[in-house]
Amino acid sequence: MRLRDRCSRPSLAGAPPPSPPPATGAFSPRTRFDVSDSIPRSYYLGHHHAALRDISSRLSEVGLVLECRDYRVPITSWNPILDRAIAGRARIVVYTHRDLGTDSPREIEQALRRFHRGQTAAGGTPAPEIRHVAQGIDSLTGVRALVVGMPNVGKSTLLNKLRKHGMQKKPSVARVGAQPGVTRKLSSPVRILDSEKDGGAGLGEGVFVLDTPGVFMPYVSEAESMVKLALVGSVKDDRIPMVILADYLLYRMNLADPSVYAKYSDPTNEVNDFLQGVASKTGKLKSGGEANAESAADWIVKQWRVGQLGKVVLDDVNDEAFREKELEKAGQGPVSMSQARKREKEAKKDRALNKTKAV
Repeated sequence: MRLRDRCSRPSLAGAPPPSPPPATGAFSPRTRFDVSDSIPRSYYLGHHHAALRDISSRLSEVGLVLECRDYRVPITSWNPILDRAIAGRARIVVYTHRDLGTDSPREIEQALRRFHRGQTAAGGTPAPEIRHVAQGIDSLTGVRALVVGMPNVGKSTLLNKLRKHGMQKKPSVARVGAQPGVTRKLSSPVRILDSEKDGGAGLGEGVFVLDTPGVFMPYVSEAESMVKLALVGSVKDDRIPMVILADYLLYRMNLADPSVYAKYSDPTNEVNDFLQGVASKTGKLKSGGEANAESAADWIVKQWRVGQLGKVVLDDVNDEAFREKELEKAGQGPVSMSQARKREKEAKKDRALNKTKAV
């Protein structure tokens, strides 16, 4: 695995190591985030299902899959059903939005290297990795590749960067947007690397990439994972209240470095106090001067999404988290709402039976 632009400074991302008890009056961040049961557990829409079907039907035509995962949520944005759908094809895992993740990536990238041992993974624009894999395929007709991933993970942006980098073409060929759902169907093939006659040695007719719609998971077992995916923009902003997203962002910023929001508020665990400070500084007020919490939350979340409020990786990136995700991929975790309800019902029966035996 190769992830470029590494930094040797210690990481602030994920859960911090245990620290000594704070001095009297010192700020102490929350160590857990309590997520409401009202959080939806899916964003699996009709065009996601259609896209998954189309991706599966086109696999026989492609020699390479570029699977995009968001560097800010490298585990949560790994989609098990998409993973199973593209099994058997050469794959490069591309971590997008790396510039928004953390300034201190050493620990995260060490964990990613351990996890991807024997696989190809990259950050940024992976043209060298694509060229290497394509030359290994060595097809006279060139190589067709699919770029896949969760909604709004950066697939279309990656395609545009690859075309610009590999072909020195400036015009964008794939539409991009701040909300998920911009790409609704598979695109036409776009050349990103030249043919042999134009200098692409070992590439046949060249490398062509097809953009695909984002595919969400039918069911997300952890409500906190849904909040993370909404915070990075994989879920439309009207599905989970912005105040909840701002509260989760506050929780993660406090674990990393509360000074990143010092211009808006003193360190706090109270989202209402935090949003009051944001509203006062940005003019997000109702008539009468009362803070408009929703408007302030919307503004602060969007600031963070574009890197204007510190850089925080939302997942706790460690070997145990990867093992749990592997179990989910292998089908040992619920993949649909009905399966989840069935398993919960069975668990309740088992608990009741064990309670009866104990009596």
